[in-house]
Amino acid sequence: MNTVVEAKNLSFQYDTVPLLKDVNFRIYEGDFMGIVGPNGSAKSTLVKLLLGILKPQQGTIFLMGQPIEVFQQWNEIGYISQRVRSFNASFPATVEEIIAANLYHEMGFLKFLRKKHHEEIERVLEVVDMGDYKKRLIGTLSGGQQQRIFIARTLISNPKIIFMDEPLVGVDVASQEKFYTLMEKLNKQLGITLIMVSHDLGVITEHTSRVACVGNQQVFVHSSKTFNEEQYIKSVYGEKTKLLLHRH
Repeated sequence: MNTVVEAKNLSFQYDTVPLLKDVNFRIYEGDFMGIVGPNGSAKSTLVKLLLGILKPQQGTIFLMGQPIEVFQQWNEIGYISQRVRSFNASFPATVEEIIAANLYHEMGFLKFLRKKHHEEIERVLEVVDMGDYKKRLIGTLSGGQQQRIFIARTLISNPKIIFMDEPLVGVDVASQEKFYTLMEKLNKQLGITLIMVSHDLGVITEHTSRVACVGNQQVFVHSSKTFNEEQYIKSVYGEKTKLLLHRH
């Protein structure tokens, strides 16, 4: 399997507080990797390091075989942050305009959408099953619908890898099921490698192929099929912790 993301001897701290120490792991082409861990365990920090948003004190990150310092193919990397839906609901932008923002560098001097751009927008909206929403205002959509629009905006660049940081916060249960169905489509049919931070340990292990457990300054990667959820929770929170099932 081809390695598309690799961390070697990665260490990071905020001021004098160490968050990650001598971390080593790989993400392979075609993975659907879930990143889990307790609050404050550096899940989001890890994603920002892998994207070059933060710089480690020690260690090296490789993207598609290249050190991140010289990596240039950023159009092949998608990122959906926690704050992507934190905007004024009355913001007067249509779905089409939101997606077109990722085509800005292709529009030419006058910044007009051409026929090929409209076709690409329609293509990605069909992928996320939102083809009838092109002219709708983004603020009128539900949280789950907005999430799919921002996924479509990421898809417009034809990424090979998509990072997502807690994409289901504030999204209802029905929309979460549709989200995971879409993730399977992107991963299995379109061949996109997915890396997703989640606080919902039980659900994400049912849908991902591998799980990266972040805690105690370390990252341990497991196959989702063999991952022992109860053992992991006890190792993080203590042996007396009880696992309460709340799967939807």
